[in-house]
Amino acid sequence: MPRRTPAVVLATVLIASAVSLGGCGDGAASSTTTPLVDHGTVRIAESSETPSFDPYSSFGASQARYAYDSLVNLAPDGTMVTGLASSWRATATTATFVLRPGITCSDGTPLTASAVARALTYAGDPARQLAGARTVLPNVPFTARADDRTRTVSTTAAAPFPFLTRTIGQLPIVCPAGLDRPASLARATQGTGPYVLTRYTPGGPYEFTVRGGYSWGPAGATTAAPGIPAHIVISVVPQASTAANLLLTGGIEIADVTGPDRARLTGHGLSTTDIATVVGLTFFNQRPGRPLADRALRRAMVSALDRRGLADVAVGGRGRPATDFGAEGSLCHADVADANLPSQNAAEALRAAGWTRSGDGPLTKDGRPLRLRLITSPDLGPTLPSVAELMAREWTALGADVEQVTESLPALVNAMYGSADFDVVVGSTPGFALPVGFVPFFSGPTTAQGLNFAGVTDPEYDALVARALRETDTTGCGTWNRAAAALFRSADALPIADGRSSVYGYRTTFATSFGGQLIPTSIRLHQ
Repeated sequence: MPRRTPAVVLATVLIASAVSLGGCGDGAASSTTTPLVDHGTVRIAESSETPSFDPYSSFGASQARYAYDSLVNLAPDGTMVTGLASSWRATATTATFVLRPGITCSDGTPLTASAVARALTYAGDPARQLAGARTVLPNVPFTARADDRTRTVSTTAAAPFPFLTRTIGQLPIVCPAGLDRPASLARATQGTGPYVLTRYTPGGPYEFTVRGGYSWGPAGATTAAPGIPAHIVISVVPQASTAANLLLTGGIEIADVTGPDRARLTGHGLSTTDIATVVGLTFFNQRPGRPLADRALRRAMVSALDRRGLADVAVGGRGRPATDFGAEGSLCHADVADANLPSQNAAEALRAAGWTRSGDGPLTKDGRPLRLRLITSPDLGPTLPSVAELMAREWTALGADVEQVTESLPALVNAMYGSADFDVVVGSTPGFALPVGFVPFFSGPTTAQGLNFAGVTDPEYDALVARALRETDTTGCGTWNRAAAALFRSADALPIADGRSSVYGYRTTFATSFGGQLIPTSIRLHQ
């Protein structure tokens, strides 16, 4: 993996939350009974601006679904359905796609297999450092070739990778006009998707206009269907409370709302889809010289935590402890936490590991007190500082000297990927929909050449991952789950709570994929 600066890593992690969450199941469809409106405008609230609409950039990847298509799509239930490709097949090292006939780019140019192969090659070139594309594509090198006569695109990975169809097949395909002038993609779209970006204003709003004749959407979706909006306008609304007010007054039609403002929206006739999330993925610094490099100490400290109480704090109510590192609906998701997390008596485990305590004094080993630096940032979730505070209280009661630090997001990222001056970080899960997405965070090189900022070294996990990488798609789920179980047993990381957020619609219906990503061809405007 090429060297990444903290800024690039930050973009990678944050975009992974936004993009990779669109990868597979646990989607939902909203509902309403009022008549449809043809050729209307749907206004959507987003929490942050989009400085660039280049689908391979850190920012444009999250909006790519409106103007760009991928070779395959994933239905709300997680099954793969057609996109630009009408059929596909894959092994652990190859994926082949056959394009539908009659696909055109937004400038009217027919889409060829050569154009698709060119886009895959461009996006996958490590020298280009395209953060948005890298969060979708496999983390092994691959090559792409085309046969325009048979409309076939063939890809070959340099090493086994089980999810080639769900990664290469999910990349937004930029048409040749965009690849010829990549700088233009910041303010204009060059894709085959159902909409075209027709108005860009710095800071928003952004307007998309529907394409006529589009008939190659997910499972053959078309823009000729009744109720499809003629225009989609995306406005930047940073505050959830403001988005909730606009939904209630008809100022917008669709918004994702989290936190206590969800309660205000109940009972107002809004259409709703619930989105599974994981709150508070916690990492323990295992680099040489840090106290939590000791597996026995990590297991004891995790055993001391009240997981139910932490979950309640994490979701701001009655919470459920997280069952896996990914959210419900992610591929291979299973209930592996309870059966594998350490549950020993923490005080006894500490004594067995050589830690002693006299009365109310500090825990010591070899004359050195146990000091832990616990960091988090409210920018990654408003409840995370409170989660960290409860952790600190419980570990302090054991005799640890815990320094709790609340940082800005840039400072947190610097501690993770720069100074490494932390023992515990309570952050947000990268939210990967595929289990392979977590691998560089739990193995491999640290921040000089990779993403393993906590210095996790777990031979059992590494061996199981190596095996899972040779198994195709869901056939390897059992192995991926055993790999996750190994991480829990070693207390390498701890997800805090399974949470929920919601996407709400005023006079609209829509479907969402995993993580709450709207499926543009599903949006319908109602009276």
